[in-house]
Amino acid sequence: MRITKPSRNRELRFGVWRKSSFSGCNGECVETASISDGTIAVRNSNNPGAGTLVFTRAEISAWIAGCKAGEFDDLI
Repeated sequence: MRITKPSRNRELRFGVWRKSSFSGCNGECVETASISDGTIAVRNSNNPGAGTLVFTRAEISAWIAGCKAGEFDDLI
C-alpha cells in the first residue's frame, strides 16, 4: 500500500471514481478508482482532497474476500 495526495497525481485527481450503490446520499462514502498501473485507489468521498490509499489488486482482492467472509462485520 502507498499513501499519496491527489493533488500530486493528475490521474488520481481526474480519474473515474465510483462508489457502491449501497452508499447513502449523505456524502459519506468510500470511492474507488482503477489506476493505469494496475493498482486500485481508495478515498473518502466526503473529503477527497484529504488523501488517497493505493493498493495492489492482490491487496484489494484479499480485503474484499475478508469483507465477504464477514471478517469486518464487527466494525459496522
